[in-house]
Amino acid sequence: MKHLWLYLKGIAMGSADVIPGVSGGTIAFITGIYTELLDSIKAVNLQALIVLFKQGPKAAWQAVNGTFLVTLLAGILTAILTLAKVIHYLLDQHAVLLWSFFFGLILAASLHMAKQIKQWQPATVAALLIGALIAGFISIASPSSIEASYLNIFIAGSIAICAMILPGISGSFILLLMGLYAPVLAAVKGLQLDIMAIFALGAVLGLMLFSRLLSWLLHHYQDLMFSLLTGFMLGALLKVWPWKETISYRLNSKGQDVPFEQLNRLPEWANSDQLMPALALAGAGFVCVLLLEKLSVNENTEKVSR
Repeated sequence: MKHLWLYLKGIAMGSADVIPGVSGGTIAFITGIYTELLDSIKAVNLQALIVLFKQGPKAAWQAVNGTFLVTLLAGILTAILTLAKVIHYLLDQHAVLLWSFFFGLILAASLHMAKQIKQWQPATVAALLIGALIAGFISIASPSSIEASYLNIFIAGSIAICAMILPGISGSFILLLMGLYAPVLAAVKGLQLDIMAIFALGAVLGLMLFSRLLSWLLHHYQDLMFSLLTGFMLGALLKVWPWKETISYRLNSKGQDVPFEQLNRLPEWANSDQLMPALALAGAGFVCVLLLEKLSVNENTEKVSR
């Protein structure tokens, strides 16, 4: 049951990573596995290789928390390979409703993270404002267009994976800003193994380097990092605001026009048929975080009592 629950958390992370503006790191945090995830990735190092040769595969597997990583990765890959089409159908056909759900979810997640800050000081407030400004700027930045060469795909994988493990910063949206979101998504849908392999190699390199830095910062400057990450999530609300006005389009891999640059706008309170469903889904997203928070607390309590 424990492994199934972890697998489902991986599916939730993978689903979030597919959506530009939503971060799998946010899901990892609200499900209570964020710190363990960073520490487990950090444990995949030269020391683990030494343990493998000296003490055998079982000891090395335990040293890197292998069961945790493989189960979570299986869930993430399941979501990316199977739910990508569903998520993008919802983005095309029911964008306001989908964004509303994630708006409520991220808003609640930012409040949940803010509660982890033990002591508010000028430095923590400054970190929160800096995080919000950075994420806000990224959210409203205009997408560029970069050639989908092997080198650029490799670099994109390294950068996007760093964003994916940061709550509030969307790896998918970083790819969109670089103009490589469509080629990478098309490679996943079409199982273009060369593109997928190069992107994965870049992602592994970025993950190995960045996870160590982030883990060290969380262990040594916890309040500052939680403040910064809270700011990231608050700034990301600009990207997931449900009501948008499209000002330019781009051609996707199927030759269809899809939104490229968008501006946030207020809903039409009197004439919008989607207003009440959108508010209901935003509330549902908010409640989901509260439920996940409660489940995580119960799970941690059970671990301590064992």
